[in-house]
Amino acid sequence: MQYKDFVGDARDLVINTLGEVERTQNVRVLYAVESGSRAWGFASPDSDYDVRFIYVRHVDDYLTLRPRRKDTIEWIVDETLDVCGWDLSKTLQLAHKGNLFLFEWANSPVVYKRTDDWNAVWEVVRPYFSPKAAMHSYLGIASTTKKEFLGGDLVRYKKYLYALRPLLACKHIAEQGTIPPVDFGELVASAADDELIPAIDELLQAKVRMNEKDEGPRIAAIDEFIANALATYAGVANELAGTDHPWEPLEHAFLHTLGIA
Repeated sequence: MQYKDFVGDARDLVINTLGEVERTQNVRVLYAVESGSRAWGFASPDSDYDVRFIYVRHVDDYLTLRPRRKDTIEWIVDETLDVCGWDLSKTLQLAHKGNLFLFEWANSPVVYKRTDDWNAVWEVVRPYFSPKAAMHSYLGIASTTKKEFLGGDLVRYKKYLYALRPLLACKHIAEQGTIPPVDFGELVASAADDELIPAIDELLQAKVRMNEKDEGPRIAAIDEFIANALATYAGVANELAGTDHPWEPLEHAFLHTLGIA
């Protein structure tokens, strides 16, 4: 799904909601994207919208001895629109840790808002991607999904994809060492072996006809890949070197965005 293709009432609602957040919370939204299944490219007919954004406050809000405001904003419009944002200070602290979700947001193919300030911040943050941290996070997501949702004779195909996507991302990281594509089609093209692709196609064709909680029969090739990949990439992740990035570029990016550096 490309930025130019995502139009209509839902997009207008998101843009209006972000404007309301800015006005009522006295913040400036630097960057806003779609996260979750609509960004990944395998939304169900009844999938909700998961909007994630990065914001910054006025400089005076950071230069005070009084208790700081929360560094997140959660703005639930209804059961179909979930809007959540991180303060820039929190964002840069998480960048230093190689936080997976930050890098996924930064690479979402569905962008609602992108400012020049965010572009400058992203150029600083991009090299902080940690293959080791990302792979461990992806493995945790896949392992939890398998344990909690993929044990019965019938499974929710949404959950199959929630295990398959992070493991393909692990394979991409192991082979290329770069940030994996967010779009599932691009990820499959990048990481899936030829013998797995027919099973993925079968899964996707069934998934687009299903609602979120619908179940279907197990797919043997998908089960085999998940089991093998969990074992393989746990070992690979443990062998990867950690990262020790400096704080100074992130601190400078923060001050520059506030207009005081």
